[in-house]
Amino acid sequence: MLARSIHPEPPNDDLRWKPVIATMRRYGFAQHALIETLHTVQSTFGYQDEVAMRFVAECLRVPLSRVYGVATFYHFFQLKPPGQHTCVVCMGTACYIKGAAHLLEAMEDRYGIKPGETTPDGKISLLTARCLGSCGLAPAAVLDGNVEAKMTPPALLTDVDRMALSAQPVKTAEVSEEVMAS
Repeated sequence: MLARSIHPEPPNDDLRWKPVIATMRRYGFAQHALIETLHTVQSTFGYQDEVAMRFVAECLRVPLSRVYGVATFYHFFQLKPPGQHTCVVCMGTACYIKGAAHLLEAMEDRYGIKPGETTPDGKISLLTARCLGSCGLAPAAVLDGNVEAKMTPPALLTDVDRMALSAQPVKTAEVSEEVMAS
């Protein structure tokens, strides 16, 4: 008789499921591993889709509504695929006072996107952060993982235009060979 796995199989044969499963295994597939597992999904896939949330819910034996509630409560988790490049505008007090809202207006005027949206061509995602902790650099923005200081709308648009023309993708978390082998 074949032994049957007590944990569901991944939704598909994508190797990126290995670190997700490794995270759940590390915590014994316990319900308290939900946030850590969602962090792994986010860093591995770049966002939380319904397939991933259903898989995590089934593996950790938690209601899908709880997984969705956690994924939508925390600002870190994204429910849509990110663009090839990201622009994160800090909305902390210092950045807001020094013109962060004007940076968002410029992005909406040029690219037709609001915070949380991605351009139709999938090139640029616009996000906001509550605070980057870089108040002395206000207003600050993070472009593909690089903090840019004292941004003005024209400077931001120039940098984002340059980014959009680049073929380089957004920096992503690298998964170690050890995790992929587990």
